[in-house]
Amino acid sequence: MRLASFLRRTALTAIWAAAAAGLSAAILIVPAPAQALDQVAFGTNWVPEPEHGGFYQALADGTYRKYGLDVTIVPGGPNVNNRILLPVGKIDFFLSANTLQGFDAIAHNVPTVEVAALFQKDPQVLIAHPGVQNFTDLKNLTLFISKEGMASYYQWLKADYGFTDSQVKPYTFNPQPFLADRNSAMQGYVTSEPFAIEQAAHFTPKVFLLADQGFSAYSTHIETRRDLVEQKPDLVQRFVDASIIGWFNYIYHDNSAANALIKKQNPEMSDDLLAYSVAAMKQYGIVDSGDAAALGVGAMTDARMKNFFDEMVRAGVAKADLDYRKAYTLQFVDKKAGLDLRPR
Repeated sequence: MRLASFLRRTALTAIWAAAAAGLSAAILIVPAPAQALDQVAFGTNWVPEPEHGGFYQALADGTYRKYGLDVTIVPGGPNVNNRILLPVGKIDFFLSANTLQGFDAIAHNVPTVEVAALFQKDPQVLIAHPGVQNFTDLKNLTLFISKEGMASYYQWLKADYGFTDSQVKPYTFNPQPFLADRNSAMQGYVTSEPFAIEQAAHFTPKVFLLADQGFSAYSTHIETRRDLVEQKPDLVQRFVDASIIGWFNYIYHDNSAANALIKKQNPEMSDDLLAYSVAAMKQYGIVDSGDAAALGVGAMTDARMKNFFDEMVRAGVAKADLDYRKAYTLQFVDKKAGLDLRPR
């Protein structure tokens, strides 16, 4: 649902001076024409959820409008692929799940580029039953992994930790097979699946965040077209800055308006899950940790990108001759935007 946009108005004072015969000066207030906001369409990769909270915050609290933007958030979903709308100009920005999508764009000559990373840590986790103590113990369990996971982070698990294909069963986004088998673990997001398991099975699962085990991908990138970066860098900068401020406010301040908008567009979302997700993002440093500590939310660095690329080459996910540096730009980040909003 698109929210109504509001035009910012300014007043222009014009002074008309009389030039002859002792006429006194007259002052006339003339309103300037309304300044139109730049129309922006931002496509997400799933239905509205707390993992998109900072963007909904910037929309709900007027931050985008303050930056001269009339933003429409175009939700994704199980039968929606917003990413294909970006290169053809149907949307202006896209929320890509992780850094690998940028590498993939370069490999297939797609003219897009990642301009910010709102999550310093990929929220991907492996979830086990309470008896499991160590991450390496997972090598002895059956693992429920999706085909997307098999093509990405699981190749890293094989290369760096010795996990095997034989221990994997397909994950169908249903926790019941995991709940029925105490000698198993399943994939998930730290912000959602542990909560669902606690609600369904009434126990607190063991959660292993892959980022804390060395999986160094950024996540929740703002991706745009190269032509927009070249032709309208000011618009890109304003969208990035406003989104960063939205995330600071969503994580640390009053996020009730954003959550209300998320629930309005996704009626299945509960207050309990929203609260759990925000708490998990804080606990695990998903948004505000690592490079963001000094450079601000959304930060990226060349060193971190190189490290992740080397991981993916070692795992056989990326080819060594890929010019991965074309997948991103630091032009719009690392400027400490919004740092004054972080609690002291």
